[in-house]
Amino acid sequence: MFSKLAVLAIPLSAVLLTACGTASHKEAAPSTPVRSADGVLVGPDGRTLYTFTKDTAGSGASACYQQCATNWPPLPVASGAKPIGDFSIVQRTDNTQQWAYKGWPLYYFAKDSQAGDKRGDGMGGGVWKLAKP
Repeated sequence: MFSKLAVLAIPLSAVLLTACGTASHKEAAPSTPVRSADGVLVGPDGRTLYTFTKDTAGSGASACYQQCATNWPPLPVASGAKPIGDFSIVQRTDNTQQWAYKGWPLYYFAKDSQAGDKRGDGMGGGVWKLAKP
């Protein structure tokens, strides 16, 4: 009897572990805005966030679309999330939403591959800046 249970338990464990792993990757958007680390704002995964000086603070709009948004992905808003404190929500023209801090839309830099990377600071002739609390 024990050997039959063991034979069933191994594949079942693999299925459950796979399901748990895929569930954690489905939600790319944070349910809360961001946190501060080493003097800069970072997203839920710990990657550095940036502001774009071509945006207008408080306008509720982003100036970064198409290739710009590929290189500088907007910080997405989870379904049902609400503005909180200094964090507001920008409605993008592509029908997505992104977080803003003190009116400035927040972006990742595609070439920052891990937490702590700050490769985007000063890019584009200085139009990309570290988002600071």
